[in-house]
Formats: sequence, C-alpha cells, structure tokens
Amino acid sequence: MSRSPPARSPPPARGWAPPPPPHRLRSLARSRLDEDAPWPDAAVATVGDSATPAQLLSKAGGHSGGVLAGAPFAEAVFGVSGCRVTWRVPEGAALPPGRVLVAEVEGPAAGVLAAESVALNILGRCSGVASMAARAVGVARAQGWAGVVGGTRKTTPGFRLAEKYALGVGGADPHRAGLGGLLLLKDNHRALAAAAGGLEQMILGVRRAGGFTRQLGVECLSVDEALVAAGADIVLLDNLSPQVSFQNLARAPKKGRTLQV
Repeated sequence: MSRSPPARSPPPARGWAPPPPPHRLRSLARSRLDEDAPWPDAAVATVGDSATPAQLLSKAGGHSGGVLAGAPFAEAVFGVSGCRVTWRVPEGAALPPGRVLVAEVEGPAAGVLAAESVALNILGRCSGVASMAARAVGVARAQGWAGVVGGTRKTTPGFRLAEKYALGVGGADPHRAGLGGLLLLKDNHRALAAAAGGLEQMILGVRRAGGFTRQLGVECLSVDEALVAAGADIVLLDNLSPQVSFQNLARAPKKGRTLQV
C-alpha cells in the first residue's frame, strides 16, 4: 500500500528566507535533542510507541501582531523523533489573538513527548524574532523609510541560523551570517589602522586579502571618515543620534555604495 509523503512546511507568507538545507536542519535537531535528553527519560520510556496525535497551539491571549516562524526547524525535530507534522498556519502568517491551532503532529508517543519541548522552544524563539522584525519594518515604512531594515550580527549562541532565518520571515534583512560573510572593518579594526598605514591602506589590504567576490563594509563615525573610506561598498554610520545620522546621510556620497545607520 502506497503512502503519501509527509506534508512540508509552506514557504513564508510574509518575508521570504530560505531555511538551511535538510541535512543541516536534521543535524541541528539532533544536537538540540541531545542537549535536552542526553540520557534516557524514564517518563518518556514508559509511554511506549503507540501512534499518538498532538496539537501545537498558539496562545497569544488578547495580543495580536505575532508572526509564526521556525516551522522548518521544529519540523526537523519532530522528524528525527519519528513524527509527522501537518501545518495549519503557514510560516510567516500573522497569529490572531486567542488559542489557534498551528499544527497537528502524529507519531509514536515517546517521540512526540521527546520532541515537544525542543520544538516549542524553537517556535517560540523564532516567532518572537520574526514578530519584532515585522514590527520594526512596519514602523519604518509608516515613517516613510524606503531603505532596508536589517538585524545586527548579534545572535543567541546556538540559535544563529534560526534567528537569522526568523528575521527574514519577519521581513527584515538578516545581515551577514558570520565573520566571513562580509569583510567588515569596525572601530576595533580602525584603532589599528595606523599600523597598517592608515585607513585607506587598510581598506586596500583587506580588499586584496578578501578577494573580489565579497563586499567590504567600514564603520565610520562621521561623513569625513566615510569620504576616506572611498573603497568600501558599505559605509556603517554607527552609534549616532537619528538627527546626526540623517545629516550625515544627506552629505555622504551614495553612488556605488550602501549606507547603513
């Protein structure tokens, strides 16, 4: 008797962010399950492997505006535990207030119990990041900001891939995935620029070392520094007040580069 393939999580309904490949999702799932249950759980062991249905619910209370995110990561956790997931709310969809059926899970009782806590933690974390990202994008658009709204590179240890993905689901840009994703000269690097012959020489050196395929970003404290950083693709005007940032944006050369505030 043929069996239909398991239902896959649909693409995000709000932003779009490709999840990690399946082998990476399974690896992350196993790692998180290993952390949560490094040795046998007697309570789980006693329930056996009988087929068991379960429901994943969103309990937003009287609040609205939340965004569902993290389905591929949660599905992988259930998958390596021998369970199947059918999603009733698409990834990236707005979560209405009250109790909402998000997904249905079916699998061996021990597998459902072993996976539920890890999967719910992932969904909660990712949905929180996506919700805040969507809120930030909404505020920016309401204020007439037409540029990109992005996250920072700061992430929770062990959750970088999931949180970067969730930023995209919420409609924001996830920024670079790691140190190698963008050649970035920040204030700590610039403090050592004199030893490299000055900021211009440091930029040229990083360009040569990084190769032609990667962009270069330079953190600057003023437009004057931004003018010196002429070889940069991205100029980061950091730690400035909104008023000063917009004054600098008006003066800064924009051709062929991205300005980040």
